[in-house]
Amino acid sequence: MNIVLFAHPTFLGHQSMPRFAHMLADGMRARGHEVAMWAPQAKLVNLPAPQALKKWLGYLDQYVVFPLEVRKRLRQCPPATIFVFTDQALGPWVPLLSNQARVVHCHDFLAQRSVLGEIPENPGSWTGYQYQAYIRRGYAEGQHFISVSERTKTDLHRFLPVAPVSSEVVYNGLNQAFAPQDVGLMRQTLGQHTGLNLAAGYLLHVGGNHFYKNRGGIVELYNAWRDQSDRALPLLMIGDAPNPALAAIHSSSPYQQDIHFLKGIPDDLVRVAYAGATVFLFPSLAEGFGWPIAEAMASGCPVITTNEAPMTEVAGAAGFLIPRRPPEAAQARAWAREGAATVEQVVSLSTQERQAVVSAGLLNAKRFNTNEALNQIEKIYASILAANGPA
Repeated sequence: MNIVLFAHPTFLGHQSMPRFAHMLADGMRARGHEVAMWAPQAKLVNLPAPQALKKWLGYLDQYVVFPLEVRKRLRQCPPATIFVFTDQALGPWVPLLSNQARVVHCHDFLAQRSVLGEIPENPGSWTGYQYQAYIRRGYAEGQHFISVSERTKTDLHRFLPVAPVSSEVVYNGLNQAFAPQDVGLMRQTLGQHTGLNLAAGYLLHVGGNHFYKNRGGIVELYNAWRDQSDRALPLLMIGDAPNPALAAIHSSSPYQQDIHFLKGIPDDLVRVAYAGATVFLFPSLAEGFGWPIAEAMASGCPVITTNEAPMTEVAGAAGFLIPRRPPEAAQARAWAREGAATVEQVVSLSTQERQAVVSAGLLNAKRFNTNEALNQIEKIYASILAANGPA
């Protein structure tokens, strides 16, 4: 096959979407296909201009300059080419291709849901609504879709004006070599890097400051657990430095000295952190997939996550589930107390009970195999290209 991947421009500074696009590119090339990646280049956005204008210059690069380039490139493409949009947020480019074989990968619809008032923790603006409507009008012209979870597929079908020709779910595959390690050694290694005493264990979270990661709720959950428990394990939060809201929650915690924000941790030490953790906390408000759940389980770490899709899809029967944190403060306090009981349950597991949990997690994580995911995607691409017929 000849495959053209549409990807986000590098000047946006995204991380997960470029990784996904390169995973597709590398995987399809390894399977013998010709692959090209098309993305807007930083042209207008690099012009000398006030910072306030940079965003709008970036939009011009994406939605005015780039479409002109795409139309020129299309004339040079072989007839038997499949065009792949690596994220549904690239929807405005979908109408550039009318008769060509094309497919849209869908990750999450959190931005779409937010502007429609479906996520009270993240209210949308008028301009945000218009932008998301623009994106939706674009991907709605697609006919073939691949979603990373059943939850994402369900949201997609709600937002499409008509039923798609095809709509498949292919779970993400783990993109690193996560595996159980000697727990004591992992704690020692991470302790040496951080300067912390982690010999007795620790609670772990991995994630950024996006609202749906619920990092403030994790601190609330930790506070409630410490209030109830005789144990005093620290909480490690790997990811971005805390934003002002999270910093305020941290500063008001009576256990703030045991809550550690670890920024700039390399991937190899993240794997160490997973393998040495007593329990991994992932009470997200929403996700498109929920990579860290599978990563932690593949590392031999028990997981506590939210009792809602897609977290339940990824955790399967191997995770410990708690309700979604409610937005109201009074109810959130009750949520933290209830969740703390689950934390205590996990950290109090006997050696035999913990081994059973770890084994279930390892078995569950085997579902998320990158090679198998790429094989499924390859078959879908081929079937779409064959069904499209001669150009």
